[in-house]
Amino acid sequence: MNREIKIIFMGTPDFAVPSLDILIRNDIQVVAVVTAPDKPAGRGRKITLSPVKKYALEKHIPVLQPTKLKDPEFVERIKSFQADLQIVVAFRMLPEVIWKMPSLGTFNLHASLLPQYRGAAPINWAIINGETVTGITTFFIDEKIDTGQIILNEKIKIGKSETAGELHGQLMKRGSELVLKTVKLIQDDRLDLKYQKELVSSLEKLKPAPKIFKEDTRIDWEKPMQDVFNLIRGLSPYPAAYTKLSGIDNDSWILKIFNAELLENSDEIDVKKVFPGAVLTDNKTYLYIGCSNGLIGINELQIEGKRRMPISEFLRGFDISNEWKVGI
Repeated sequence: MNREIKIIFMGTPDFAVPSLDILIRNDIQVVAVVTAPDKPAGRGRKITLSPVKKYALEKHIPVLQPTKLKDPEFVERIKSFQADLQIVVAFRMLPEVIWKMPSLGTFNLHASLLPQYRGAAPINWAIINGETVTGITTFFIDEKIDTGQIILNEKIKIGKSETAGELHGQLMKRGSELVLKTVKLIQDDRLDLKYQKELVSSLEKLKPAPKIFKEDTRIDWEKPMQDVFNLIRGLSPYPAAYTKLSGIDNDSWILKIFNAELLENSDEIDVKKVFPGAVLTDNKTYLYIGCSNGLIGINELQIEGKRRMPISEFLRGFDISNEWKVGI
C-alpha cells in the first residue's frame, strides 16, 4: 500500500543522525525533530548544538528541545504536527502521553538483539562480556524500558579485537538501514511483531546493559587477561578503562587505556611467573602488564592531564622500571 505518513524523529547524538538522514534521502516525511537542549561544552563552555539538531537545521526541519517531556506546552506542540508515527534513536525515556500519541505508535532503534542487553549501554556491555555476535532491533515502545514488541532485528558479528567505538560505527550505519526497513513495513501494513516475553522464556538468563559508572571502568588485574582485554576494548574510546601506575618512590599516575593486545606466549617471558599488576617494559617499544593468567600489551593510552598517545611516545617521557606496578 505504501501510504504516506508523517513522522516525528527523536534523537540527540551522532548515532541518531544516519537514521534521520536515510529517512530524508528516501523522501520520508519528517515533520519535526525532538532533541536535547543546547548546552555548554569544552573548556570555553561554548554553547553547542546536538548532532541531530545541526542536521535538522541544515534540512530546514522544525526542531523542538524540551527540558521536560511532560510539559503541557511541549505536549500540545507535538500534537499540532499530527504525526502518524514517532521514531526514537538514542533519546530519553518517553512519558506515556508522548509515546502513545501517534496512531501508528512510536518505535525505537536499540543497539542489541533484544531481549538481551536492555539498558543504556548495550554496545559496551556486549564487548565487555566477550560476545562474538550482537545486533540491532526495532521495537514499539511500551510502558517499560526496552520491552515492547519487536518489529525487526539483525545479527552483527563482533571482531575479536573490535572496540566499542568501532562497533558503534558499524551499528550506526546498519541501524539506519533497519529504521528505513521498519518504516516501509509500517507504510505497507506488513508488520509481523514478536512479543519479547515469549523470547525471554527460551533464554537461560537475561544480560543487562545498565549505564556505565566510574567503578565499572577500573581494571582489575587479578582477572584473566581475556576479561581485562574485553573491558579495555568495550570502553574504548569512551569512557575508557583506567588503572593507576605506581613507581618505586610512591609516585603514581592515573592511566586511561584505549588499545591493547593479548600476549599469551613469549620466547623471552614466562607468563606463568608474572604476577597480576606486574609491569614489564624495555622503556622504548613495549609495556606489558600481568593478569592472572598472562600479559596485556598496552598500545595506546592517556595519562591524566595529557592527550592520547601511542605507547612508544609515552615511554619516551617516562623512565619506568620492572619494579613498578599497576592497580588500585
